[in-house]
Amino acid sequence: MADDSGTTEQAELTEAEKRQNVIRLAFDDDAAKLEAFVEEIRRVIPENTGVVLRGSAVTGYRWKDGAPFDADGPGTSDLDLTLVGHRVLDFYKITGFFVPGVHSRPLSDEDPDIAPALIPLRQKLMAMVGRPVNIQGTRDFVMYLRGELIGQPYLTLIDKRDDE
Repeated sequence: MADDSGTTEQAELTEAEKRQNVIRLAFDDDAAKLEAFVEEIRRVIPENTGVVLRGSAVTGYRWKDGAPFDADGPGTSDLDLTLVGHRVLDFYKITGFFVPGVHSRPLSDEDPDIAPALIPLRQKLMAMVGRPVNIQGTRDFVMYLRGELIGQPYLTLIDKRDDE
């Protein structure tokens, strides 16, 4: 359940627990499906780009209201991918940013054309999981702020090296 700060009790989940939630909730309890999903992402992203999954697929609950994953029926909860690193920001049009060059809006049904080069990846990922997949780009320090300082839980799917 959400507390007054907008973080969840789920923020204390271990990496293994977060991974198990993701596999169970979004990948039909099949780790191989998650690995195939990650490989599709790996084929498209620039070198030295990290990838994290955030949201109810990780925690099991929506942060806004505490509703369980897929509360509105099978396939209704989306997957929120964040691509981390400066190179991925080149995929987004200038109109596709909350903060230009720093933090994009998600490529989603609401903003379907802000990152044309990522559209085929998004379509392929959605076909794999049978649900919406949103793809956001951000710089490392924004992910640090969201994850470490604000406490928004996430599962790292692809590690980003720190050699930039």
